[in-house]
Amino acid sequence: MILDANKRTFSPFSLTRLLTTCFGTGNGERVCILIDLPNPADIKDFSFLEDETLSIQNYGYETFYQGFKAGGLKAMNWTGGELYAYNETGGSNLDIEDTCYDVEGNLLSLDRDIYTKYDIILTVSTFSATAPLTAKCKEFGFRGATLHGLNQIILDTGLAVDYDIVSEEAERIRCGLTQADRFEIDFEVESEIYTLVLHTNGQEAQKSHGLCPAGKPDVANLPAGEVYFVPESADGVFPFKYDESTIGLLHVRDGMIYKSQFVYGDYAEIEDHNRRLNEDPMIGAIGELGFGTQVLPFSGRDIQDEKILGTIHVATGRDDHLGGKITPDLFKEHKNASHDDVLYAPHKTPEIRVPEARMIKGGETTVLIHHYQPSEYVVGLIDASAE
Repeated sequence: MILDANKRTFSPFSLTRLLTTCFGTGNGERVCILIDLPNPADIKDFSFLEDETLSIQNYGYETFYQGFKAGGLKAMNWTGGELYAYNETGGSNLDIEDTCYDVEGNLLSLDRDIYTKYDIILTVSTFSATAPLTAKCKEFGFRGATLHGLNQIILDTGLAVDYDIVSEEAERIRCGLTQADRFEIDFEVESEIYTLVLHTNGQEAQKSHGLCPAGKPDVANLPAGEVYFVPESADGVFPFKYDESTIGLLHVRDGMIYKSQFVYGDYAEIEDHNRRLNEDPMIGAIGELGFGTQVLPFSGRDIQDEKILGTIHVATGRDDHLGGKITPDLFKEHKNASHDDVLYAPHKTPEIRVPEARMIKGGETTVLIHHYQPSEYVVGLIDASAE
């Protein structure tokens, strides 16, 4: 088992290989691509391609739209391949406005013209659309994948792997963590240790593994490769990096962040967070605990980097797409009903160390992560998948 991504060899990206592995052999399904734009009408005549700041959407156009036209549709035995744009939401996993545009500039409805007419929907966006599309796929019966933050590193690595193997390895780790009573994460900031305890109370672990076979409406999050829980409660303190200069300590009680404490940086950031927690306490709800399962290089995008073995993420906000009970209607304002992953990784949070992350199950304590490195227990689970 190679645990150093720098020593790993990746096959060149193949659109057909990725989609066949994730969705299975095609049978005439109709597919489309969605992108988000600050002004979705800019999809008309592909004018958005002239904006260099929209590199993610450009990848959606070149990789999927052009890829389908260049033979991808025929190779997959799919039909369609159309491209549509919707208004960017402004936040991770916020619900999407119903209006969208086609490349001719026609104003359409996602509910009426897209979700009801396509079997496979691929979404390449700036902001994650996994939560809203998961709700829509259950309502309308389509399958799909969300690929927010797409860049060249992700194409060359996270989307160039064999997702059958990713699924097998994630399942090994899932089985090793499932039905845990709780997890304890130690964080070190400014030579002080703080601990967050997340209670899972024997809950079955879930996995994001990239496979979305026919017969069941579902939305895969790509790149995939994590094992996750929806904590029933949480207590303790964990650090939060607001920007490159500001760190705060988030205090948690009964599964909710109730205050942020200043460590260093811009105190106004802490004040603003505390104001928002006071105005809408649900933004402090702990909605997920996730562990990466893949050996990949860091891409600079959380969508891939949270899937890397040795990283850990804690999410706040809605978790209904993960099987949780935190739904958008519980928030006082629509803009607050997001699902935001807080990633801890050596390149992302070098100021924050993770000396240890532990699992407590059946009265036994097992170390899972040691200074952003998987423990012998976790490595053993993955090695078993290669036997």
